[in-house]
Amino acid sequence: MSGTITKVSGPLVVAEGLADANVSDVVRVGAQHLIGEILNMTGDRASIQVYEETSGLGPGAEVLTTGMPLSVELGPGMLDNIYDGIQRPLPEVRAAAGDSITRGISVPALNRDKKWDFVPVAKPGDRVIPGDVLGTVQETSAILHKIMVPVGVSGEVVSVESGEKVVTDVIAVVKDDKGKEHEISMMQRWPVRIARPYTKKYVPARPMNSGQRIIDTMFPIAKGGTAAVPGPFGSGKTVVQHQLAKWSDVDIVVYIGCGERGNEMTDVLMEFPELKDPRNGEPLMKRTVLIANTSDMPVAAREASIYTGITIAEYFRDMGYDVAVLADSTSRWAEALREMSGRLEEMPGEEGYPAYLASRLAQFYERAGVVECLGADERRGSVTAIGAVSPPGGDISEPVSQATMRIVKVFWALDSSLAYARHFPAINWLTSYSLYLDTLEPWYTQQFGEAYMKNREKAMHILQEESELQEIVRLVGQDALSPADRMTMETAKMIREDFLQQNAFVDEDAYSSYKKQFRLMDLVLRYDALCREALDKGANMEALFVIPAREKIGRAKMADAASFEKDYDAIENQMKAEIADVIAGGEDA
Repeated sequence: MSGTITKVSGPLVVAEGLADANVSDVVRVGAQHLIGEILNMTGDRASIQVYEETSGLGPGAEVLTTGMPLSVELGPGMLDNIYDGIQRPLPEVRAAAGDSITRGISVPALNRDKKWDFVPVAKPGDRVIPGDVLGTVQETSAILHKIMVPVGVSGEVVSVESGEKVVTDVIAVVKDDKGKEHEISMMQRWPVRIARPYTKKYVPARPMNSGQRIIDTMFPIAKGGTAAVPGPFGSGKTVVQHQLAKWSDVDIVVYIGCGERGNEMTDVLMEFPELKDPRNGEPLMKRTVLIANTSDMPVAAREASIYTGITIAEYFRDMGYDVAVLADSTSRWAEALREMSGRLEEMPGEEGYPAYLASRLAQFYERAGVVECLGADERRGSVTAIGAVSPPGGDISEPVSQATMRIVKVFWALDSSLAYARHFPAINWLTSYSLYLDTLEPWYTQQFGEAYMKNREKAMHILQEESELQEIVRLVGQDALSPADRMTMETAKMIREDFLQQNAFVDEDAYSSYKKQFRLMDLVLRYDALCREALDKGANMEALFVIPAREKIGRAKMADAASFEKDYDAIENQMKAEIADVIAGGEDA
């Protein structure tokens, strides 16, 4: 069915004569067949957002409807790939059209020529339901891709074919209870704005180990949880997301570069293929899907890229994998919503954002979670959603930050003053929070005993006390503080510099296991407790602060796991002996 353009306003096109079309249908606009999506209908008049540059379009041009919603192709070939916001593979687009994306170019998301070795799991005669695994493909060295029965298909397996197949080949035939036969290939299509179904959703109860001490110990996120990373320009949002992508103990990473600067995205595209996976030494791209949608690309595609990314993540979740979705940044997505809303002449909300901003953000974050996947084998998978927020001027009172804070359960507030002081990750420990602490506490207690959470609470208390004491220091100087308060200031400094601060260029420090984090914090707090006992016995305060063991605690974080384990007891014994000597010296005096 076709219609005719009556109005063009940037990425918004209005067409008449589309009475049989539906909202969310994908359309082809103009002679170049630009890709668009219907936003709303009034009679036979449709408002369409076009995902490509619309210059040159004018009234009278033809609009063709495909009758299908915006969908992604799901199957082998997505990993180790780079897509734009509407799932066009950029390496293949470049091969076909050169360095600039040609308008209207249509390249399949999954390679139709590449053959994959399909290994059946099901056999003829088996009863299958949606989500059951028919067979597997070793997509990359890191990930085994499971070919599942599509939603809406169930019955008896008539035939299964093994061997080298392309994604469109029929690999199985399933006959339903009505006698109809369904041919199944390795490729599925799924509408991006509809969440993929699951059997049951669980409360997230296991932490995602990112290796970043301020995250894992102070403000942990659960697998299947939601987090926001807000911060002003230059505070390290992208670096935090890179660290999460590299070190997190998830199976697959979907990185969405949504509206970020082109040179920043170029760095990601150049660096990710070079990064080595710390698990197996393979390139990190072997378990990564990149979606690149820079700020100079059409604004409407920015809005689609978020949904494209979360749908791909849900597909891998349905195989039973833990997936992390990193969106950088949701503020640019919200700006795309604002621009389209303005062109649609909708009533603006706060700061010009559409009134439905909060509900759209919620639709994205609510697709995260730990679920029991469809199928008879009771697989569990998770999607963890982490969105960067770029508030103008770093002001988190603006609508996107506030709406995000109401939805997510973890808030890692980046602070430009910490970044300028070269304290990374620049997460402010006084304004950040995690609402997963209660649900994760049983896991920490089971692994490390009650001491882990007690140490965390004590460290947070010391940092908060330091903040209050700094007000007094600014007024009257540090010498006016009591010995106990001076001790608090010194311990807080150790927590900040020896525990919270990490160096991304030193692998031993860029990643810390839970055990190393626990032991490192324990050393700092043990030093604090021993020094306070010594002060009560009249020990010289200045002498306590310069014992050699204190310097060894600071250097311990740079040691590898084996060396740290060996040095832990030695440092503790040295610390006890040196503090005892200081006490003895004080008594002699």
